[in-house]
Amino acid sequence: MNSKRDLPISTKRLTLRAFRKSDLDAMMAYHALPDVQRYLDWKARDRAEVQTALDAMIKQNRLTRPGDTFHLAVVKTSNDSLIGQISLRWTDATAGQAELRFIFNPAERKQGFATEAVKAAVDHGFEAFHFHRIFARCSGKNEPSARLLKGIGMRLEAHYREHALFHGEWDEELHFAILDREWKPSEVVREFPRKSGTQIARHLVA
Repeated sequence: MNSKRDLPISTKRLTLRAFRKSDLDAMMAYHALPDVQRYLDWKARDRAEVQTALDAMIKQNRLTRPGDTFHLAVVKTSNDSLIGQISLRWTDATAGQAELRFIFNPAERKQGFATEAVKAAVDHGFEAFHFHRIFARCSGKNEPSARLLKGIGMRLEAHYREHALFHGEWDEELHFAILDREWKPSEVVREFPRKSGTQIARHLVA
């Protein structure tokens, strides 16, 4: 499996890169929002807890065995501001499967940033990591995420109704997935240093 040496990944407006210690304030800003918290697996995090999570994400930058997670910080290229995060967790080696997860700052909605970033991450999953199948889960009440996953071509494979209690309420969970042969790659520009180390070669992934 590849590692963070494949980063950054550049799209038209965004850069997907490894996390840095300096991302703490921006990460804290959206992790603490109720509109984000309602769909997360953990309860509200204070600054120390976000710091601990960030430290772990900085270290989790390669996939060497099932269970490992590859984290991507999503920043706007225009001002280098962190607007969200995406992860790919290698779940099954034999079947070549990974789980896609993402969180975005609600303040950046309705501009297409999340779709642009998620498509780039799925591209990376199929092309760099050679996954056979990528799947994602979201709450049945999380309409923006469900629309995003449908919009990039993922198939709704299951709808689990009242299958678990989540934050004191019955949870509706949607399962989406797509296979490598079904995926239509987006136009993603990756940047790699040339042998001289002084210039950047830009490669368009069609």
